[in-house]
Amino acid sequence: AHTMMLAGLSPHTSRHIFSRTAQIAANYNSRTMNTITEGVQFDTIAREWRCKWSVSDDKKSLQEAQKALESVLADVKKVEGVKDVQRVVCGGCLDFKVMTSLPADKFGAWEEAKFAPEEDFLGKLKEIDGISTIETQTFTLMPM
Repeated sequence: AHTMMLAGLSPHTSRHIFSRTAQIAANYNSRTMNTITEGVQFDTIAREWRCKWSVSDDKKSLQEAQKALESVLADVKKVEGVKDVQRVVCGGCLDFKVMTSLPADKFGAWEEAKFAPEEDFLGKLKEIDGISTIETQTFTLMPM
């Protein structure tokens, strides 16, 4: 059982996310295509780190979030199997998101490593004035 609590989430929600991630990980241990339910398959699992930023002080929190990302980006890209690292910024809803995707069969090892450098990155976000609603999410991807 995981005892780690995800940033800004209740223990119940954290347990749910870790439980669901374990279910996804169990699915890809078989060598066949990963199936959530009939007709819904996936080959990639992604981890998202997200927060809200503020327009205050000429969007300084966004600038600092970008610097925090840049400080861990090389480590993220070194994770075995990384397919893609994407950053999403929405100027309307003030989202800052980082999504790292791996082939489903490589994701479990990163999860076992607690998604390093996730803890470091989220810790840096917590220190930035104007950053709020720091969250994480794991989800599947499949090209259509």
